[in-house]
Amino acid sequence: MKSNKKYSAGCGMDLNRQKEEFQYAYLYALAAHAGLNTGGFKVDDDSVDILVGGKGYSSKIRNPQIQIQLKCTAQNLVHGEVIKFRLSRKNYDDLRGDNILTPRYLAVLLVPENTDKWITYGDNSISLHNNCFWLSLREAPEINQETVTVDVPLEQRLKTDTLLEMIQAASNGEAI
Repeated sequence: MKSNKKYSAGCGMDLNRQKEEFQYAYLYALAAHAGLNTGGFKVDDDSVDILVGGKGYSSKIRNPQIQIQLKCTAQNLVHGEVIKFRLSRKNYDDLRGDNILTPRYLAVLLVPENTDKWITYGDNSISLHNNCFWLSLREAPEINQETVTVDVPLEQRLKTDTLLEMIQAASNGEAI
């Protein structure tokens, strides 16, 4: 008998929790590939899910860090060349501004609706699907509404090289 659940492997995990775990795995894989360390906070009360750090930089800051707010969706939010992603005012305000020590970024992972398509296997490989995109709200204006839709450019794909660029900029006391 076939299950109507939107997840497979016989687990009972809530789909939103499953997306949350998958987005962590996706970012951890990128960071590991880049040779960067990852960490987090026990409580997400400042809109930060993952801390990514580098070591041994000879710039202004020798052990730079960045903070990332992760979001994962199977919704079709792509409009033209951007992802139209809705954020709460709290998340938006926590991620914006330049009065924070560690640069912060929003990362939006787009996944297929069918969880069976999140991962594919080859004889010598495993592939995580689909893609993750990033946005800095550092220069974003103040808002007065409870939610805001931000445009995450599809050209800003989060890759190993991107994480390294973010860490390099942080080592100079900057953000990209």
